[in-house]
Amino acid sequence: MQVNTLLEKAMNFDFLSLEEGLFLWHNASTAELMFAGNQLRQIQVPGNKVTWIIDRNSNTTNVCIANCKFCNFFRKPGHEEAYTTSIETYKQKIDELFRLGGDQLLLQGGHHPDLGLAFYADLFKELKSLYPNLKLHALGPPEIAHIAKLDQLSHHEVLKALKEAGLDSLPGAGAEILSDRVRRLISKGKCGGKEWLDVMRAAHQLNLTTSATMMFGHVETDQERFEHLIMLREVQAEKPENAKGFLAFIPWPFQDEDTLLKRLKRARNTVTGEEYIRMIAMSRIMLPNVKNIQASWLTVGKKIAQVCLHAGANDMGSIMIEENVVSAAGAAFRFTADGIQEAIREAGFVPQLRNQQYEERVLPAHIEQQQLDTENLIVD
Repeated sequence: MQVNTLLEKAMNFDFLSLEEGLFLWHNASTAELMFAGNQLRQIQVPGNKVTWIIDRNSNTTNVCIANCKFCNFFRKPGHEEAYTTSIETYKQKIDELFRLGGDQLLLQGGHHPDLGLAFYADLFKELKSLYPNLKLHALGPPEIAHIAKLDQLSHHEVLKALKEAGLDSLPGAGAEILSDRVRRLISKGKCGGKEWLDVMRAAHQLNLTTSATMMFGHVETDQERFEHLIMLREVQAEKPENAKGFLAFIPWPFQDEDTLLKRLKRARNTVTGEEYIRMIAMSRIMLPNVKNIQASWLTVGKKIAQVCLHAGANDMGSIMIEENVVSAAGAAFRFTADGIQEAIREAGFVPQLRNQQYEERVLPAHIEQQQLDTENLIVD
């Protein structure tokens, strides 16, 4: 195998094999990968715009029985800090979201042992009745699998009921690494890799837009990273012709501050800025059927995210009005609406506000840009 030959194959949007992907990862220079990633990006997403979104990541509950070893957010049932968010709190948060120019609630939570399909369907219906224009980008495959087990239903039945109740799109949460060896070590209480993919297959059959993620840099091998990408690519290739499927892919490095994985000394946390840039480029190369690649500024910071825009990424994600899970493990970077647009301009691109379907939005004139400081927001 030769680097140039494989990059030429990638430029034709051919699927690289596991062995070919690993060869590039170990033998291609960062400059070569960045160039290829950027060229592919320009073919798939032409022009000079980089997209971003205003949304709010709120949590239904912090009660969880999955016991993920990388999570500091969850509380066990009966814990004094356990909560389930009330409608009144949602109303305050959503009112603030709309005032700040957003229209989407990224709604996720733990594997609560007592909250099944009826709870989430009723919640979605009530939120949509109160806010007809609200977009719900909610839950994720592990939560869908958990609800299905609680109520002894199929993934299709759960997703169909939630879509009818108001679910607009399904995040790619809880993918971590899709190898079951890895999942047994870091998130044994969550669904396995195959079930995660099966939930996404069911979502695509219902024409629910989804995203996909990868949390890397802990206990996985390089091979398991690339197996993860290939599994996502295969599911995307199976989607119905009219479905968008995985509209975006978001990789981010493991954050280990105060996590059980760090205390047990079972995981590394050594992803460098260069390694992250290389992974963005390889994501673009290995996933020719996924249009949008997002740089995770929340975990890597402004400067690395800006470089990623020249390595295959075309999206900077959300300003994160509220984010509690990844931040609890040490992700400390923040952006305002002004800040994320300025960062995009500094990198040589034109910022473009979008919605979850990656459709362009006009920046609302009433955005209170100077008040997007998360310290002033309602956070449980």
